[in-house]
Amino acid sequence: MLLTLRVQGTRLCSRPGSATRSLASSVAAEKSSPPPVQPQLEVNGSTYATDSWTNVTPKILSYLGANKHLQTDHPLSIIRQRIVNYFYGAYRNQRGNPLFSVYDKLNPVVTVQQNFDNLLIPSDHVSRQKSDCYYVNQQHLLRAHTTAHQVELISGGLDNFLVVGEVYRRDEIDSTHYPVFHQADAVRLVTKDKLFERNPGLELFEETWSGQLADPKRILPSSKFMDQTKQPCHTLEAVKLMEHEMKHVLVGLTKDLFGPRIKYRWVDTYFPFTQPSWELEIYFKDNWLEVLGCGIMRHEILQRAGVHQSMGYAFGVGLERLAMVLFDIPDIRLFWSNDSGFLSQFSEKDLQNLPKYKPISHYPQCTNDLSFWLPEDVQVDAGFSPNDFYDLVRSVAGDMVEQISLVDRFKHPKTGKWSVCFRIVYRHMERTLTQAEVNEVHKLIASASVNSFNVQIR
Repeated sequence: MLLTLRVQGTRLCSRPGSATRSLASSVAAEKSSPPPVQPQLEVNGSTYATDSWTNVTPKILSYLGANKHLQTDHPLSIIRQRIVNYFYGAYRNQRGNPLFSVYDKLNPVVTVQQNFDNLLIPSDHVSRQKSDCYYVNQQHLLRAHTTAHQVELISGGLDNFLVVGEVYRRDEIDSTHYPVFHQADAVRLVTKDKLFERNPGLELFEETWSGQLADPKRILPSSKFMDQTKQPCHTLEAVKLMEHEMKHVLVGLTKDLFGPRIKYRWVDTYFPFTQPSWELEIYFKDNWLEVLGCGIMRHEILQRAGVHQSMGYAFGVGLERLAMVLFDIPDIRLFWSNDSGFLSQFSEKDLQNLPKYKPISHYPQCTNDLSFWLPEDVQVDAGFSPNDFYDLVRSVAGDMVEQISLVDRFKHPKTGKWSVCFRIVYRHMERTLTQAEVNEVHKLIASASVNSFNVQIR
């Protein structure tokens, strides 16, 4: 059986027994003559200048174009089609045609303005940090949510649409987190005539609201204490009617996916781009599980898109989260498997019949710890981000790693240097790993950590 690993974006295949020697040789060569920093980066056919913000890795770039949400018979594609079909049926025009249009092939490289500024995400919001996003450079990144396309699509004249695609976030490594996952995002806008079709005397906006365009350069700091009853510009009647329609439709979607008897609840929450905002949770396996987030769109966002006489709602949902529950898939890495034993279990021939995943076999775990001293004056989350280490591990070991936990951090009382210990759980999705093989890969991770972070292995 072939073993496939990636070292800084290079794909290496070899027979068991020679794989680790090939990897070791590659890492040793890189250590003796490290590759120069590339002044430019080509992504999706476009060239970008790199800078101090560039942190996207070759491993992450290798996922671009995979389009698992469009792959025939893939569980993510099945969930996508279920959502699209539901909205096609829920909203139709007078001729019986679907109101919603679908965009599932948009370029995942977006600007900081698209991903953050257009959505009123404050400059101090944690989601903007380099430790949370994959930046191509200071002005471009791989989208962290499909919501990033809202303003451009609304500016183009769309008022009912779904966006589906992969998103990229730097995160921990475990069975439910992966640096690339998929979202569906929807927007519905209505005018006064449509919302108050039966009550033409009611208004969308308060009489006291001036209608003045918000300053596009002014984004308020993070605040979870915004009035969650309504925005100052909207009338209470408009908000309540829009809320009722939104919740009715999204509960319908949830029942379409999970069955008519599913127990659910609405939870008030905060999002920078909606006000008021809610999360929809379902009762699943004796626990409340968040399914989606939604809310009334901030009117400033619509103003930025050139829309002044409408209001609307938006919602977003993670496809992997739904698929893991509906298909009983235990590990998020399986969505990236090309193993026929996994893929053959799913079919688009009957979208209403969702089979439960049957494990082909259970391969054992191998667990190794890695401890090292950080350089002087470098602290955890202040000069060293665990997400940087997680990306390094992905680049070296790929999907051989099932989980990483930061199990210990220690400050030496005399030297003041910080030590960290990561517990790395190895498990291949398609075969059994030997402890000797894991030990060799573990050594490569240690070597790469020394080269990348200037740490001292304990």
